[in-house]
Amino acid sequence: MIELKSARDREKMRRAGRVVAEVLAILREAAVAGVTTRELDALAEAEILRRGGRPAFKGYHGYPASLCVSINEQVVHGIPGPRRLQPHDLVSLDLGAVVDGFVGDAAISFFIGEPPSPRAAELVAVTEASLRAGIAAFQVGGRLGDISHAVQSLCEAHGFSVVRDFVGHGIGRAMHEEPQVPNFGAPGQGIRLRPGLALAIEPMVNLGGYEVEVLDDGWTVVTRDGSLSAHFEHTVFLGENGPEILTRVE
Repeated sequence: MIELKSARDREKMRRAGRVVAEVLAILREAAVAGVTTRELDALAEAEILRRGGRPAFKGYHGYPASLCVSINEQVVHGIPGPRRLQPHDLVSLDLGAVVDGFVGDAAISFFIGEPPSPRAAELVAVTEASLRAGIAAFQVGGRLGDISHAVQSLCEAHGFSVVRDFVGHGIGRAMHEEPQVPNFGAPGQGIRLRPGLALAIEPMVNLGGYEVEVLDDGWTVVTRDGSLSAHFEHTVFLGENGPEILTRVE
């Protein structure tokens, strides 16, 4: 069942989204060479709690941390630990927070210092642009496939591949709600997009092939060919006049 949110729900989701955006901005500044991913996780949890929220990820199906930190060939769900960030690392931070019963969820990707190559820099730029394209396609009267197609077509036009095994999702009182939001598909297909629909749109894009696998920790997803991967995500609410990004990172 797909739940459409009310104006009151949207206001609560705005607060959750604001917490996520503010904390991601702090984490982006703190993510420098030499910092451990565990230190970033501790900072994320502290800042969420300080703002009156609680981490959405911690304990979710047994996930042991408040933040996902995925580095280089890691696509999503990287578990924080003793690993220290190194110059030229491609880092993806994925963060969720619950505030007043509603969830905000967002992700950013960036390099520690300079990117290792122009092609790596292009991967991050195109992935972020594909998120913007997907959000632009999230319009009243459209179809879910319009979002999927907008992401896929932009990424593949630049020679990158979108991950098939993991997708975006509806969001609201729960972190993962219906519908699923693939980053691939045909326009004009899928459910009709209606006011009150809230989605977490999240392109996961690989420099090489789209195939991925899960490591033995049961969480960390990596590219099968070892190529770099980037990940961007926003929580987006569809109003009568179009999409509103609730997790915009300033």
